Amino acid sequence: MQMQQEKNFSWLLSALLVFLVVVPIAEDIGVISGPTMRLFMFTWLLAFGVWSLRGFGKFFPAGMAFAVVGIVLSALSAQSPSSVYPLLSFGATFGFLGIAAWCTGKQVLTFDRINANRVVGTVSLYLLLGVMWSVAYAIIEMLAPGSFTGFSQVLSQGWSSEWLYFSFVTMTTLGYGDLAPLSATARTFAYVQAVFGQFYIAILVAGLVSAYITERQRA
Repeated sequence: MQMQQEKNFSWLLSALLVFLVVVPIAEDIGVISGPTMRLFMFTWLLAFGVWSLRGFGKFFPAGMAFAVVGIVLSALSAQSPSSVYPLLSFGATFGFLGIAAWCTGKQVLTFDRINANRVVGTVSLYLLLGVMWSVAYAIIEMLAPGSFTGFSQVLSQGWSSEWLYFSFVTMTTLGYGDLAPLSATARTFAYVQAVFGQFYIAILVAGLVSAYITERQRA
């Protein structure tokens, strides 16, 4: 069972790293077009991320359902100018990410030993939550256009890798100021994410130190 957990975390982390690094760079240099990029990005994350939910009982079929629906809706949004398909696709993706974050957090927080699997899990959980917030920001903008300022694209029409940038800049409290929330809802999500990011690091360090001390005492 332990080997399966390590493999699951590795798959999840790999999918997240491609989602966060490789595809945005490909978009920037123009290797793939916008709609194709969005389809590939979300298909990759959902298809490979769902592999991490194996062994979680009822969570696996639920995650699989969200993943399949998200991929189908992403494909439809790439073929249709309607804003309904991207919005539904974001909703399905957010549902999948929520399940993945819950399962990953449950494993990470219940471990009492420090190992490579736990480190990979904590990193994956942090990235998962950052991606979840980025999707939430995209949904806010689609439902209430004009909730953000400073973005270079028409955000009400779909996904942009700038959401990832804004999300992680906010969660790490870098606060460059080039992108900013305008509406009350957007600002609320932003400061909650900033507070969460600081507490996550503090709790993570405390938990790892506590687990290390416990392991040394047992040894």
